Amino acid sequence: MRHFGHIAPEVRKRLFHREPCEFTPDSPARLLAAALGATLYSPATRPRLADDIAKQAARGVVSMVLCLEDSIDDGDVAAGEENLVRQFADLAARPGAVLPLLFVRVRAPEQIPDLVRRLGPAVRLLSGFVLPKFTGERGVSFLEALAGAEAESGRRLFAMPVLESPELLYRESRVATLEGIYRVIDKYRDRVLALRLGVTDFCSSYGLRRAPDMTAYDVQIVASVIADVVNMLGRADGTGFTVTGPVWEYFRVQERMFKPQLRQSPFLEVQAVELREKLIEHAMDGLLREISLDQANGLLGKTCIHPSHVLPVHALSVVSHEEFSDAQDILRPERGGGGVLRSAYTNKMNEVKPHRAWAERTLLRAEVFGVANEDVGFVELLAAGLSG
Repeated sequence: MRHFGHIAPEVRKRLFHREPCEFTPDSPARLLAAALGATLYSPATRPRLADDIAKQAARGVVSMVLCLEDSIDDGDVAAGEENLVRQFADLAARPGAVLPLLFVRVRAPEQIPDLVRRLGPAVRLLSGFVLPKFTGERGVSFLEALAGAEAESGRRLFAMPVLESPELLYRESRVATLEGIYRVIDKYRDRVLALRLGVTDFCSSYGLRRAPDMTAYDVQIVASVIADVVNMLGRADGTGFTVTGPVWEYFRVQERMFKPQLRQSPFLEVQAVELREKLIEHAMDGLLREISLDQANGLLGKTCIHPSHVLPVHALSVVSHEEFSDAQDILRPERGGGGVLRSAYTNKMNEVKPHRAWAERTLLRAEVFGVANEDVGFVELLAAGLSG
């Protein structure tokens, strides 16, 4: 699979200076963590789940979570498990099918080995499990269960803990909770693919819900948690983990989306009306601002609950030609001693040592999402994805 793999090769060639790389569920963990992109959640109880997964893969989705936790009723868990086993068997019987990275969000540790056994040979389609309400104390049993299931099945399985517990939100317990989480995930580092943020749960602790024109970063109590998670768990010194962006709850709201981007794009002079209608249908201002703020705050990828959110996340994850040029200049071998240089675009100074970690992250993102051609921006990438 690859990002933007659903669009025609000749279109990719026009859009990209360097195309996104191909990857598989067996690719190195560092590459997969960066490649998660917009991770689309779906209730595990959907009766045509296998068809849904195949359809979303054909539309550019590269990672999905099949949820047995908050998205389904407590009384539907057993039926959801049975449905998952059936749907995985269906997918396994489709030769040559290109599928997303598939994860299952469980409620309890004992579900992990049980599901792995029940999946049988179809476990080869499973990339891992999402672990809810993760803390240092609660997380140990989940990760031990994952390690045991991995050893029994012979299949590499990753964990994606969800950081959403009240202990993490409350100021008096936050640091101790983060320290406990770090000790556990550091011990199981090889199995932890990424950390996910449960911002909806954070808001619920205070009876809050952000409006569609606000981002998670406008809710200060939530923004403070994100900052502390990145501070303690997302460092770029080799001790950190990939942290993904929070869910965006809204879709098909008022017509206030993309206006700044639309005004800036000459591409719309040709296809203004048709493209405007597609953009209005598929995304929103608040989502775009939140994706940009995710990236500015060190987050990569995003939890998504609606297919219309996927392409905006991926389009904004593509590395611009200018970013790529700066990153390459900073990481040239002859720059190893440091120093300051003027960028190739002659609009900024690149400091070799302070910007090195940024440059390394940028080149990793460029590998999985590609580098846009000089004259290609967000709107062109999104339009191509929508028509692909």
